[in-house]
Amino acid sequence: MPGFRIDRHPILTPLPAEAVPVTWKGRPLQAKAGETIAAALFAHGERTFSFHPKDHAPQGIFCANGQCAQCLVLADGLPVKACMELVRPGMRLEPVDGLPVLPRDAGPVSVRPVEEIGVEVLVIGGGPAGLSAAIELGRRGIGVLVLDDKHRLGGKLVLQTHRFFGSAEAVYAGTRGIDIATKLENELRTFPSVEIWLQSAALAVFSDGRVGVLKDGRLYVKVRPEVVLVAAGAREKSLVFPGNTLPGVYGAGAFQTIVNRDLVRSSERLFIVGGGNVGLIAGYHALQAGIPVVGLVEALPECSGYKVHEDKLRRFGVPVYTSHTILSANGTDAVESVTIARLDEQWKPVAGTERTFACDTVLIAVGLDPVDEFYDKAREFGLRVFAAGDAEEIAEASAAIFSGKIRGMEIARALGREAGEISPSWYATAEILKSRPGKTVPEKIPDEESGVFPVLHCVQEIPCDPCTTVCSRGLIRLLSDDIRDLPVYEAPDPEKACTGCEKCVAVCPGLAVTLVDYRKDAEHPTVTIPYEFLRRTIETGDRVAVLDTEGAELGEVEVTGVRAVKANDRTILVKVRAPRAVAKRIAGIRVQEDEAVKPLDRYVERTTDDTFVCRCERVTAGQIRALIRDGLRDISEIKAVTRAGMGSCGAKTCTPLVRRLFREEGVPESEIVDQPKRPLFMEVPLGVFAGTDESGGDGHGA
Repeated sequence: MPGFRIDRHPILTPLPAEAVPVTWKGRPLQAKAGETIAAALFAHGERTFSFHPKDHAPQGIFCANGQCAQCLVLADGLPVKACMELVRPGMRLEPVDGLPVLPRDAGPVSVRPVEEIGVEVLVIGGGPAGLSAAIELGRRGIGVLVLDDKHRLGGKLVLQTHRFFGSAEAVYAGTRGIDIATKLENELRTFPSVEIWLQSAALAVFSDGRVGVLKDGRLYVKVRPEVVLVAAGAREKSLVFPGNTLPGVYGAGAFQTIVNRDLVRSSERLFIVGGGNVGLIAGYHALQAGIPVVGLVEALPECSGYKVHEDKLRRFGVPVYTSHTILSANGTDAVESVTIARLDEQWKPVAGTERTFACDTVLIAVGLDPVDEFYDKAREFGLRVFAAGDAEEIAEASAAIFSGKIRGMEIARALGREAGEISPSWYATAEILKSRPGKTVPEKIPDEESGVFPVLHCVQEIPCDPCTTVCSRGLIRLLSDDIRDLPVYEAPDPEKACTGCEKCVAVCPGLAVTLVDYRKDAEHPTVTIPYEFLRRTIETGDRVAVLDTEGAELGEVEVTGVRAVKANDRTILVKVRAPRAVAKRIAGIRVQEDEAVKPLDRYVERTTDDTFVCRCERVTAGQIRALIRDGLRDISEIKAVTRAGMGSCGAKTCTPLVRRLFREEGVPESEIVDQPKRPLFMEVPLGVFAGTDESGGDGHGA
């Protein structure tokens, strides 16, 4: 297989898969069974999938989640989303260049009656919330149909190689997201009353109480549910800046999909825009995959994500530029560099602070919008409907797991099934798991300099308790019953002292616990540090740069031991011998050198007017601003003039950006007239929607 495949990873294990021969532009490629077209193309270094019919601009992936149509390709002559369509032997792949040409009339087609099925509960979305709810329903023997548009269950869990925060008792905190997905799926499949349709998407909710479903990507079915649970997750927000549609500019979630799900090295050097948890975690995942992270910009004075995630990046050698913004992505046919600048107090770029960094990928991680169209439409038509996870409120996946569990029990009660009382404490826990980071306090370094003990480098109040659950002697505890409290280590009497078992070091989701051992050498104690990179990258006898919590270098020290045991669940424990003056301050090991993050000698200014708001129809911010300044307030009027919102994504990507332009132009929300919502939530081939016989060829219709 080509060099873009990830054949070794510190957390993930590449599985053998049958080779699938396909062609791209007539050239033979070897794909892998079970992967998407997008993964296969990325694995062969292909980044441009199509060319826009309006201006022949190159197009690449953006969401990798089926929410847009940036990744459109021709598969055996028919346009498909490369991020959703699986490869098939002999598949002929071509870039879409201009408007796709419809197949020639192949004669009469047979039309079958549209199948209609009834079900007690329809769950839209097989991510953490949908799986947890379906498990509660399955336990009670309630008939459930779970829909998911991907080829495997788990949602974003299958992209998360890190250990989860939250409550160890309630939501698997301390367990990796990929393993939580497997646990939930395996449990769900034990219930005979639960049916699962993969690669199947809800298309629309109708006034007669039916839900249109595209099953297996080919067959149109109407589902008649008694109750609908919307757990469809979220879509990534976009951002406007010059060069924002170049191949190589895409969402952080798309990056995680290609790297962690598909095990393809999608980038040579990347830059991240956005300091929330999604962006910070994506940076960590890139480093684990061996991809240099040139830097991360956040417009706010502080990152909005968990500080332990930010600290992790800093001490691994990634610069974090707060109060900065992206000015442009630069390149002709794809991203070649990115230019950033510092922001003043009025959120304006400061002249003279511009810097350009060489990179081939710019990840956009500026927040999420709930996929709640199904919920709103079901309520409008009077269906019994519930929402869980990000479709209800954007939060961490741990919160989605718990909210799904509660919704499952609520639905069972609504159906008159025995569900028991839902404890008020559960609702309180759900709110805690959804809460934003609390206050940050100065790091407190212990005074002790004898024996062995953990140093807790977490300094921000977030929901997390795994370290308190693994200490067999109960030496680490929270100050209250609220899992958002910071953990503390209490030095006990000598008979119950820390044994140096290292469990707290291995289990911490933020890699924010080290162990300092003075027992052999008080002047040069041994420090045990968590390490989640390839074992072959560090050996006993190496000299490594160690850093404090904020990423400041403390010097070079010698590695005295490397411990990789099964009980630590792929977290390697590295022992270093450090001077007493810095030992307790050591929080991590640099994995990326300064050379990887240096800016170019001069900054690159992009002068082309290619700041696009509507990616599908190539409508610029300048065009829309001009109409707003001319007095237009109805988004439908803007749509009629510019075609903004008429593309394949169904206005889901550009509408929030249009509203942002209104705000920037000083137009109050009360003056803005929204556009009507489309009756179908996603595009579907007309032949399938009409019920053409799937046995009659490709199943796509005309």
